[in-house]
Amino acid sequence: MKESIHPEWHPQATVVCACGNTWNIGATVPEIRTDICSACHPFYTGEQRIVDTEGQVDRFMKRLQVRDQKLAEAEAAQAAKTPLDLPIASLGLNKRYANMLAENGLATAGDFIAKLEANEEEALLEIPGIGRKVIADLKKLLRARGYELPKAEAAE
Repeated sequence: MKESIHPEWHPQATVVCACGNTWNIGATVPEIRTDICSACHPFYTGEQRIVDTEGQVDRFMKRLQVRDQKLAEAEAAQAAKTPLDLPIASLGLNKRYANMLAENGLATAGDFIAKLEANEEEALLEIPGIGRKVIADLKKLLRARGYELPKAEAAE
């Protein structure tokens, strides 16, 4: 065994708890201080401590309500910014395609979104000169302006 690499052993080290309880054990340090022991721990004493969880839950619920209010206000502001009567021609789509859609009753963003919500994308493809690329471009232009499109059709 190598010399002077092992710590010094104290066979009568004293453990002192914050509650004042003390006892002796063997350890490598002469004194050990602890905050809690079996004499003061609630599990061993049977003493129940009431924690103020109700106040924490109330504060959490208030934060959730404030968040929900702000989300609702943001959605209302977004809806006000994205009017459904916006002409498709003003979105920046090629004028030829905008005219084709207008001739087939799709002159505004609201008309186009209504078709998408009714799952009538195939009906849009039946318009002469309108293909998947035009529909995809129009969807991108609407999303860029802040419009929310139906989820099922949004995955391209």
